[in-house]
Amino acid sequence: MAIDFHKYHALGNDYIVIDPNAVNFTLTEKIISLICDRNFGIGSDGILYGPILTGEKIELKIFNPDGSEAEKSGNGIRIFSRYLVDAQYVKNQMFDLSTLGGEVGVEILNPEATLIKVDMGTVTFQSDLIPVAGSLRQMVDTELQVDDLSLKVTCLSIGNPHCVIPVAEVSQELAMSLGTQIENHPIFPNRINVQFLQVRDRQNIQMEIWERGAGYTLASGSSSCAAASAAYKLGLIDDRVKVHMPGGEIDIEIKDDRVFMTGSVSAVAKGEFAQDFRDRILEKP
Repeated sequence: MAIDFHKYHALGNDYIVIDPNAVNFTLTEKIISLICDRNFGIGSDGILYGPILTGEKIELKIFNPDGSEAEKSGNGIRIFSRYLVDAQYVKNQMFDLSTLGGEVGVEILNPEATLIKVDMGTVTFQSDLIPVAGSLRQMVDTELQVDDLSLKVTCLSIGNPHCVIPVAEVSQELAMSLGTQIENHPIFPNRINVQFLQVRDRQNIQMEIWERGAGYTLASGSSSCAAASAAYKLGLIDDRVKVHMPGGEIDIEIKDDRVFMTGSVSAVAKGEFAQDFRDRILEKP
């Protein structure tokens, strides 16, 4: 059987891997949206397109369900790293990946490649690098007006943009009610990922996530890094913290201005697109 797709999840955050070395079609916004659709397609929180091989370099492209390209995804990187092991593209325990949001270092922590550590790089709170509109400033504990509501937010980039909002108690309802307004707030020219953060103690935080281009999400690796980095910057946690999300837990370590993420990956399925679905993919717009 020809394999058109591989599906994995990381704490309930599910992605489909499309390997350009194994399929005969090119991804477009329409095709991405169709594949990710949970009623008319396979269903996923996004597509991981790769590996794109150039010499020793391994490149990954990450697409949201709306067809937009994401700079970086912690869960996506772990999932794609598992695929590279499963498909025998890599045999080393440690290797590098190239994403739109920069290079990341990967370490496979067990023989099954179900536990993976990623060096997600450095964080910036500088407004023009996130980006955030307006004067050049550090986006730490600043005010954001959303309709009649005034929020204290900390914004940052770890290769992709994030807005972290500390609250007394997180809930799915809070993320669902405010997520899209904050994601599309005019102050964020490239839109933004949103995290609602509750600090349990100095080693544990809890959060709910609204992802840019995807909506409410059970778990996110880059959001875990962002929430932990914001809490650390605000002096609320230590340099090692466990991030609790509806989908599960991720361990974050902040060391020498770099953020390291460790979490699990599970395989779900692999298969071939049915002819009806393939006709939809290959039909002319």
